[in-house]
Amino acid sequence: MADTQSAGGFFKAVRHFSLTTRPWEAAIWYETKPDERHDLTLVSRRVYGHRDEYLVIFAASGLSHVDDELTERKLCLPTETQLQDFKRKFVFESIAQRRFL
Repeated sequence: MADTQSAGGFFKAVRHFSLTTRPWEAAIWYETKPDERHDLTLVSRRVYGHRDEYLVIFAASGLSHVDDELTERKLCLPTETQLQDFKRKFVFESIAQRRFL
């Protein structure tokens, strides 16, 4: 059974990061594209190199439902190091192959 509190805490932390990070602070600033409107995994692949971080994209974009459309906008996303820190803090792993290591 998945730990929804871990996922929820992770989601809230990424959303908070996205809303509060200033333009001069360490982050990935990504302009979404029209072909990503219905595919958050595509944004994940383009930013992080794999499709598994779609929850990060979902949280950072402020979408409230999985069927919501991702309109073109600038996203503030955690760097790979920041993302790993969030995962450790909330004991959350989005990449299935790493969950049981």
